[in-house]
Amino acid sequence: MKRAPLGPGAILVLALLAGGWFLQRGVAQEQNVYLQSRLFQEVLDHIADRYVEPVGRGDLYDFAIEGLIRELGDPNTSLLNVDDYENFRIQAEGDYGGVGLEIVERDGYITVVGPIPGSPGARAGIRAGDRIVEVDGTSIRGWSSQQAVQILRGPAGSSVEVQIQRPAVETPVEFTLERARIQLRSVSYATLLEGELGYIPLDLFNETSGQEVRAAADSLRSQGARALILDLRGNPGGILEQGIGVADLFLPQRLTVAETRGQSREQNQALRTGSPDRYEGVPLVVLVDRGSASAAEIVAGALQDHDRALVLGSTSFGKGSVQTLFSLSGGNVLKLTTARWYTPAGRSIERAVPPGESVEEAEPAATAALSLDGQFVIPPDTVGRPRVQSMAGRTLVGGGGIVPDLIVLADTLSAPEQRAVRALYREAGRYNTGVFNHAVDYLQRNGDRNRDFQVTDRDLDLLYERLAANGFGVDRETWDTAARFVRFQLESEIALQGWGEGLQFQRRLPHDRPLLQAIELLTGARTQDALFARAGSVPAEISPPEASGGDEPE
Repeated sequence: MKRAPLGPGAILVLALLAGGWFLQRGVAQEQNVYLQSRLFQEVLDHIADRYVEPVGRGDLYDFAIEGLIRELGDPNTSLLNVDDYENFRIQAEGDYGGVGLEIVERDGYITVVGPIPGSPGARAGIRAGDRIVEVDGTSIRGWSSQQAVQILRGPAGSSVEVQIQRPAVETPVEFTLERARIQLRSVSYATLLEGELGYIPLDLFNETSGQEVRAAADSLRSQGARALILDLRGNPGGILEQGIGVADLFLPQRLTVAETRGQSREQNQALRTGSPDRYEGVPLVVLVDRGSASAAEIVAGALQDHDRALVLGSTSFGKGSVQTLFSLSGGNVLKLTTARWYTPAGRSIERAVPPGESVEEAEPAATAALSLDGQFVIPPDTVGRPRVQSMAGRTLVGGGGIVPDLIVLADTLSAPEQRAVRALYREAGRYNTGVFNHAVDYLQRNGDRNRDFQVTDRDLDLLYERLAANGFGVDRETWDTAARFVRFQLESEIALQGWGEGLQFQRRLPHDRPLLQAIELLTGARTQDALFARAGSVPAEISPPEASGGDEPE
């Protein structure tokens, strides 16, 4: 049966009916919001007037705001009062008196993302993943990161007592930190390895990071570097624009570095490079680990997605959200998460955690091993993660954080050594202070002329005696079992205090498995594609025969 077409009159009736339905729906939604607002005010009035204990109306509004923010479940969203905002501003500008810890609130705990190199927190031995549970005897469980920053910061030269809950260590560890003027720097040194490989450790992102990396790379190239290693391990992030600037040094013009995605149109944007690849054709390796976060992850993700660098190491931290500051009445400021970061290939940088689990449950510290430098080595977390393709067709792993092309974990201590070192960690505050003081005394006794110094068994005996005289609670048998770890720590501290980070790096290099792997791969690769082939992460355009060769194809 043939259907008659709808006439203009019928269409007008339908349009009016549909419009009326949408209008009614909009009115209903407005009425619902009005009723909810009225309900809230009624509840607040009853509590203020009739609750068994008196509660001020101002406090009730504060409770409501705090509860609203808490229910978002986002540790990076918070309401900053005037003092909180000033502390936040000082921290962002990177020149202040404090202990030098990059922190974030996670699962109700103030968690260390990473210590700033050379800061009091770094010298004391505080590590990424440590939880700060007390400051000067006050529990800070459930505090925001801004509250914790405020209590940790203070005049340079003043002391603060910090109690740390360290993964896989049963009892909290106490540290006494002397606050110092924290002046952030990005590249503390750069050096040539094997005579032709430029090594640039980028410790954090501040106002001059792009300039510092460029200066270091240019200097290394002038010295004969034909390949570069950009070390982002332990880099907690920092100024976003500088992260974009560093990526811009290694990528062609007008390529996407990262994207933000949020609820509104202005929150959805792509950040792109503005200049040509300054080091075109130079093979590049980027090193990351669990301490690499935020801007460091944006750089690593962009270079990985665009097939400009081989990313090597262990999965990064997973800090991939964007915060915007909104000025409010009374001088208050709302720091609100408004978007998330995505790599050019569409991977979310924000670490994905299974529903109902915390980060620690998703990556249980009890299964972590200890490396010679005292870091926790967590097994790879790639099972069940989504796969995406790089711009050249290489398979990359998504699901939060930056998963390296080649996972290379640090060498771990033996089981007895790990048990002994965990016992040292229970005395970490006293132990790390003792190592620092002993290193200074060693240099005063022996001078700083012998760069090839060796720590002897007698040196370890003297250190133990010094610690025991100050109440050190580790027995001698446990100390002897941990001797390899202690020797490494003491040698590293002496090198740092006597000759700076450059010599400390040289002394630690023979034990740095990820970096040694990067050196080995770069030694036999003259192009980026050859580097991918040697690592087994092959772009689609490289044929299997060429990829299987160990040397660069002619």
